[in-house]
Amino acid sequence: MVSLRSYLAAGSLTTCLLALDAGAVLDAWFAAQKNLHSWSAEFIQTRSLKTLTQPLTAAGRLWFEAPGDFRWELGRPAQTIALRDGGNLYVIYPALKRAEHYELGAAAPREWRDSMSLLSAGFPRNRQEFESQFRVVSVAQSNGFWRLALEPKSKFARQMMPELRIALDTNDFSLASTEMVFVDGSAMRNDFTNASLNPALDTNLFHWSPPADYKVTEPLSK
Repeated sequence: MVSLRSYLAAGSLTTCLLALDAGAVLDAWFAAQKNLHSWSAEFIQTRSLKTLTQPLTAAGRLWFEAPGDFRWELGRPAQTIALRDGGNLYVIYPALKRAEHYELGAAAPREWRDSMSLLSAGFPRNRQEFESQFRVVSVAQSNGFWRLALEPKSKFARQMMPELRIALDTNDFSLASTEMVFVDGSAMRNDFTNASLNPALDTNLFHWSPPADYKVTEPLSK
């Protein structure tokens, strides 16, 4: 019969090995990010809602430029565009000729900046930045991918999204998918394809000036 002490020792060893495994995966991921200056990919976004029997899907495209500028386009042609240019975030609705502007600079509320960091969580700059934003819940390997389950450390972010799941290719640690799980049980998953590492990107991708016929609101302004 296995003694309780032996069982506990084995359990502690397993936990230790899992922790070492997770640490090695994260180290390799962060090392790969050092060579990433820009990135682009197509994606399929799947939204699962409790009120719907079938998930909603839409095609889109993402462009990213280190350290934190990005452009998400959802729909073809784009129905929604989320664009970050330094300290500014625009959410644009071309068909409606409307846009929302969010200030992300030092003057913006910390809670809001924490929440917006979730949009670029697949491209951490270093371990220090990553660990200041997330707690690693689990790391598992399956079907050629490392699958990370993360919990935002920001209380404000957790109230919106208690879990973020990221899948990385086991060969080169490139981003394969992200999934946000929201407090109401709904989820939004992005599966990336046709990714390009360090493409030459037009800087205009990350700049936007509202046309004269657009209505721009600032939801966070007082």
